[in-house]
Amino acid sequence: MRIERCYFCSSPIYPGHGIVFVRNDCKLFRFCRSKCRRRFNQKKNPRKTKWTKAYRKAAGKELVNDPSFEFEKRRNIPLKYNRELWNKTIEAMKTVTQIRKRRESEFVLKRLRKANTIERERDIKEVKRDMALIKSPAAGMKREKRKTKPKVIVKFEDEMEEENSEEEEEMEEESETEMVAA
Repeated sequence: MRIERCYFCSSPIYPGHGIVFVRNDCKLFRFCRSKCRRRFNQKKNPRKTKWTKAYRKAAGKELVNDPSFEFEKRRNIPLKYNRELWNKTIEAMKTVTQIRKRRESEFVLKRLRKANTIERERDIKEVKRDMALIKSPAAGMKREKRKTKPKVIVKFEDEMEEENSEEEEEMEEESETEMVAA
């Protein structure tokens, strides 16, 4: 069973599906759906159509140059069936798909990290620009109230003891003067 690729969007076409257009020079164009065939007939460029694989690769959104893609080459020469070769091929396909998935995920994460830094910078710029919207006008009033409030003087125990002793001395002097006067 051979799975073909759509000429326009590069999606897989399974047997019994899609449309084949044969040009006068015997070139085959396979399309997965009428949407792709219509775009081809309108002479649209797949690299400028955002939902195609060609656009994603051209815009740097997908991994393009990777050695694991070399295994997908189309081979027209039939091979004689060999069970050992078949088993080795299946194992190799599994490892290749694992490697490809890991590389693609690393590629996506790298793109996301770059996007996160750009987004963070954009957010900081926006906050600086719209600071008046973030700050409340009442915030300045609260500061003014704080400034106008009288300061409360906090005295430590040593100072309190000195004042108490001074007050006691003054009271004793007053009581002595009262006794003398009486």
